[in-house]
Amino acid sequence: MVIWIIILGLLFDYTNGFHDAANVVATPIATKIVRPAVAIIMATVFNFLGATQISGVAETITSGLVQTNSQIVVLAAVLGAIVWNFLTWYWGIPSSSSYALVGGLVGAAAVQGGADVVVWKNLIFKVIIPMVISPFAGFLIALMGMKLLLRLKPGNQKIFRYLQLFSAGLLALSHGLNDAQKSMAIITLGLFAAGKLVSPVIPLWVIAACAIMMALGTASGGVRIIRTMAYEITELKPIQGFAAEASSSLVILLASFWGMPLSSTHMITGSIAGVGSAKGWKGVKWGTARRLGWAWVFTLPGSALVSALVLTIFS
Repeated sequence: MVIWIIILGLLFDYTNGFHDAANVVATPIATKIVRPAVAIIMATVFNFLGATQISGVAETITSGLVQTNSQIVVLAAVLGAIVWNFLTWYWGIPSSSSYALVGGLVGAAAVQGGADVVVWKNLIFKVIIPMVISPFAGFLIALMGMKLLLRLKPGNQKIFRYLQLFSAGLLALSHGLNDAQKSMAIITLGLFAAGKLVSPVIPLWVIAACAIMMALGTASGGVRIIRTMAYEITELKPIQGFAAEASSSLVILLASFWGMPLSSTHMITGSIAGVGSAKGWKGVKWGTARRLGWAWVFTLPGSALVSALVLTIFS
């Protein structure tokens, strides 16, 4: 059981990397500041650096959402999240790997131990409320930032090609800092449930393994999702790409240190829509945004349902 939890935890981390790689590389690819291969390599490096750092997100996953010491629950949660990631990747929908794992953990734990094992306070205030607020925060910050940049009317637009390289790297770093913590935490929870750890503290080898797997997943890319994020929401130029990446990075970094497992997918989607709206509402393809919105709504209950089904089959 422990071996399966480690293997599937690392597999989830890999799917997180290629599923959410679009969040990091879509904007520099759309603005053509670098070639797609270079964008993916850059994202891989910064994702790895971010993943080697520890934030409050890991603590939230290991002990803040459910009260369980069951290896079966952990295994079902990871399987549910992996299945959801593959389904949404196949359909080209940039859903959230973060909320897929949270939903999987809550769904499996609730089926085995009932609703009382779920720490509802943390689920509401550290997951659900940030899940609802974060895309709108990204949208508003990106919208206001873009309007400010347009009002300043910078004469040399080429500077934003260099600024976007910085903001894209920062976004990749923040993605690794927030998202890799979830895989580390779920593996640690499995080890703790099996009695292999005296406390749910992440071992160094788990940090290294998850950082490497996320980097490999990012390197493989997610072409279907990149296409959606880069071209099907709004037209992006370097100035818009910089504003979208900077606003997303700001919110994700703050959430990481507050222990909130935020979705980088939702953040960059909201931010891209925000910079597109700066020139008018017609600057955004709202049909695509609506489709992404439905994925946003259904990820948490959908992955919970899948993991609950997996746990039922195991039982």
